[in-house]
Amino acid sequence: MIQKLARAIERTNAPIVVGLDPKVDFIPKRILDKNIKEYGETAEAVAESFFEFNKEIVDHIKDLVPAVKPQIAMYEQLGIPGLIAYKKTVDYCRENGLLVIADVKRGDIGSTSESYALGHLGGTKVGNTLIKGFDADFATVNPYLGSDGVKPFINVCNEYDKGIFVLVKTSNPSSGELQDKITDGKPLYELVGRLVEEWGADSMDGAYSNVGAVVGATYPEMGKILREIMPHAFILVPGYGAQGGKGKDLVHFFNKDGLGAIVNSSRGIIAAWKNEKFADPSKELVGEAARAAVIDMREDIKSALN
Repeated sequence: MIQKLARAIERTNAPIVVGLDPKVDFIPKRILDKNIKEYGETAEAVAESFFEFNKEIVDHIKDLVPAVKPQIAMYEQLGIPGLIAYKKTVDYCRENGLLVIADVKRGDIGSTSESYALGHLGGTKVGNTLIKGFDADFATVNPYLGSDGVKPFINVCNEYDKGIFVLVKTSNPSSGELQDKITDGKPLYELVGRLVEEWGADSMDGAYSNVGAVVGATYPEMGKILREIMPHAFILVPGYGAQGGKGKDLVHFFNKDGLGAIVNSSRGIIAAWKNEKFADPSKELVGEAARAAVIDMREDIKSALN
């Protein structure tokens, strides 16, 4: 699967993943009012609004980027209607040629971790029929439970040609409370990075592994160290844009082949219609503004890498 992502990045010349993380205040009035009129002030109205909002964005960016990353929590807060909107979003993106990174941050042990992996990446056999759950291409995984929690995901990746991104050094300000603690003379994030490289050897796909890592753009020096520790891991880089990361912070996340990393932006793209830099907010041009924001981000990254 990681080769599919690498080829898609090369085809689009954009190592960018768009975070489809809708919130009610990101949704234009024209979309929300229409669905409230049909469904009332209900979870169904918001869920359908989320899906329509995502469709507008996808329709305008699908030729520019290789992948999207829906954060499942935004949908789970609406219960079952939200999960239906999440599944519809995953399917719509894949139907339109985009790879889907499910930002689910799952991780448990044994059969529980296997069930998470099957639900988000694989399927369940009933008789002669394979029933697929959410069927994303990648999933984010929390490694805190160790190998017992990660290896079931790797097994599913190998069986279904999928991939994972393991949390190594996250972009949030308090990540250091745990991730920077010194263990055996090294910061914990370095030890996790070494484990990612080790786990990845069991799922190689060309020059890279299907076991990638999450490393925040807000910590470029740590990213440089982790790039050296994990030469075969693709790095998913959150924290660009709204969280403060810029193109110049990303240089050391990439390998010399120009690959090895994909940068996420969520609010900076999906809420770009509210930013006068990209559109007149009164016109609620969701898709057009998202497209302009992607192009702006692409040029920023390209300029930094060159």
